[in-house]
Parts: sequence; structure tokens; C-alpha cells
Amino acid sequence: MKKLFWILLLSGCAGANWNAPDGFVYVPIESGEYEIATWQKISNPKNNNIHIYIEGDGRSFDAYGQPTNDPTPRGTFVRDLASHDDFENVAYVARPCQFIMSDNCKESDWTTGRFSKRIIDAEGGAIKQIAGNKKITLIGYSGGAMVSGLVIEQNPNLKVEKWITVAGVLDHKKWTQYFGDKDLTESMNMKNLPKVGQVHFVGERDETVPYELAKTWANESDIKLIQKATHDDFGNLNLFENKN
Repeated sequence: MKKLFWILLLSGCAGANWNAPDGFVYVPIESGEYEIATWQKISNPKNNNIHIYIEGDGRSFDAYGQPTNDPTPRGTFVRDLASHDDFENVAYVARPCQFIMSDNCKESDWTTGRFSKRIIDAEGGAIKQIAGNKKITLIGYSGGAMVSGLVIEQNPNLKVEKWITVAGVLDHKKWTQYFGDKDLTESMNMKNLPKVGQVHFVGERDETVPYELAKTWANESDIKLIQKATHDDFGNLNLFENKN
């Protein structure tokens, strides 16, 4: 695939001055119509389990509400979550057109079509390549929660054993209606939440995905309300200390 440009340093630094910690290796993956940026720490290939983190929507819009030319996230929240996970096998998966911009990228891929079939197919393909036959704990942040749920729905052969979301959007139609925004007309929505063990972390002070909205799409028994947390600041959140 011909690349128009890379916003990426292959030594392990990319976007927002994030330094990949020891053990994490940058691995670009060809999947569907895109090349997807991933960082992977596979410390024990014989371990039949892996934790996979999916990035949020990134910088889809600017401060004036206009679509950007590059959806690469400026913050490092999800990469930091992944890097602080002490499990043996961990991977961080960016969304299409984040960090790597290619010929096939178009504005709708991070706006109205951010959850389109071609996006979900590409993310699902990347996850399959990373996980192989391993059992997966799939973690999605913000819009990445929607992506992760759709990946599970569209790929029943994936061995997803647990689904975790952080500040997650799980129904984009309810989300846009809540804020009076335009529908994501080129995007799929989940028919039902996946039937896997799940926990949804919601920030008490999250104004982007407020608790009252999260309760409309997830069972309250599966929601963990994190005091004082905002949309992109959950303090020293440990996803695996809070048992579901």
C-alpha cells in the first residue's frame, strides 16, 4: 500500500511524545484497505491469552467542530493503559488512518463512517493477526469501545473471553441524539451487546459519555463508576483490580 505520509517514528516514539516502554515493539499491520499501527508486547508466546487495547476516535474534529485532516490522537491515555498492563501478552491497536495515512483514507473514516463495515473489518483483521488462536481480553476506549463491540459481533470466531470498555460509546445513535449532533450516517451500530463477560468503566465527571447515558445501553451491574474521573483522566485506573 502506497503511503502518503507517516506520523510515526519507527523507533517507538509516535504522536504526543509517547515513548514505547521496553518490551513493546511497533508492528504495522496490513488489514483490509488500511495499514494499522500497533505496538505489541509478546513476552510469552506460549501463553494462550492476550490483552488487546483499541484506541478511541482520536482527533476527529478540531476546536471549532470541523473535521481534521489527521485523526491521530494527541493524548496517550490508551497507550499508557496498555503499557501499564503487566500481563505477559499485550497489544495496542490504533484505528485506521491514525499514525499512518494512506491512499485509502478519507475523511468519513474518522467522522460519519468511523464505525463503517470497512473500518470494523480492518480492525477485526488486525486483531485476528495479532491474537491468532489466543483467548482475548478486548479493551476499547471511547469510540474504540464501539469498535470493539462491533468487532466481537462481526467476528464470532474470535476467542473474546472478556470485554472491557473505558468511557465507552456503545450506541452511537443514542450518543449523537443525546448531544443533538448529526447521525453517523455511514456507521454500523451494535444490534445487541456481545454475550461475553464484560465491565464498563464510566467516569463520574465524564461530560463526553456521561453516566446517565451509559446506563441506557449497558446493565448497571456491569458498570463501574469511577469517582472524579473525566473522559480522558481516570487517575491510576487498574482495569484488573476491579473484578466484575
